[in-house]
Amino acid sequence: MVNRKEVMENKDTLKNILVTGANGQLGTSLALMANGGDANFFFTDVDTLDITDYKAVSRYMKDRHIGIVINCAAYTNVEKAEDDRDSAFKINAEAAGNIAKACRVNNAALIHISTDYVFGKERSTLPRTEEVKPSPSGVYGESKLEGERRIVAELEGSKQADKARYAIVRTAWLYSEYGKNFVKTMLELFSKRDKVNVVFDQIGTPTYAGDLAAVVYRIALEMSRGDFRKVDNGIYNFTDEGVCSWYDFACSIAEESNSECRVMPCHSDEFPSKVKRPAYSVLDKGKIKQRFQIEIPHWRQSLRICLNSLKK
Repeated sequence: MVNRKEVMENKDTLKNILVTGANGQLGTSLALMANGGDANFFFTDVDTLDITDYKAVSRYMKDRHIGIVINCAAYTNVEKAEDDRDSAFKINAEAAGNIAKACRVNNAALIHISTDYVFGKERSTLPRTEEVKPSPSGVYGESKLEGERRIVAELEGSKQADKARYAIVRTAWLYSEYGKNFVKTMLELFSKRDKVNVVFDQIGTPTYAGDLAAVVYRIALEMSRGDFRKVDNGIYNFTDEGVCSWYDFACSIAEESNSECRVMPCHSDEFPSKVKRPAYSVLDKGKIKQRFQIEIPHWRQSLRICLNSLKK
């Protein structure tokens, strides 16, 4: 087993970065951003690495001298999770624990992507900081929170003199040019209908996957340079700037895409759901902005970039 001192002396090891869930929105955005960089990325998904198998993960990391893992893999079907609790916990909790353990054993650092769904049961009208006690209202949020806890238990509990480092990044309302997301769904509906109803009583912040990828890449670069002091163990919130409802978001998509479809506000209870979604899930980003000295774009600005990209 390679110890931290040996890793620090071998810069190439720290530049080997494993990305799980590479076929998703964030993984795809990271892959595009990684082109031409100094780090050596290994992009995997369910077809190339079973993260529910600890031995497979640890062996993969050891064989390739992985120094950092970016875990983008997740069970994200919020509705289906209510009827498929075992699968949600297996991927979002058990697999996260497997990756954290493999990072500890192989002296690697971990960047793990989490969600605003760790909140929801307790109502709030203030942006939530990383110190606010989580209160998930559904299986998806519960499984993601359990994944966070297993990571902390594995990596904070390390008795090594120089313990493995980790950063858990909570985000929300992710969209991009890739995969299935709210922006692409709205564009499709606008092309087929004269009117769409969108809820106005759920408030949060849209997050462009390209912006999230940029900050994750920034954290990974700090880690790959061996400057672990700049990446404190713990949780960081990241979304784009600004606040809106899903209705406001949909109106902006229609306006920016020059759609003539009418967007109408409605209540959440008009769309029966098995899970209670967070009514207010705005995340306070002060910690990540201060720690990494970054400026975050407003969600409307990033939406414009995404829509222009989709046009091309």
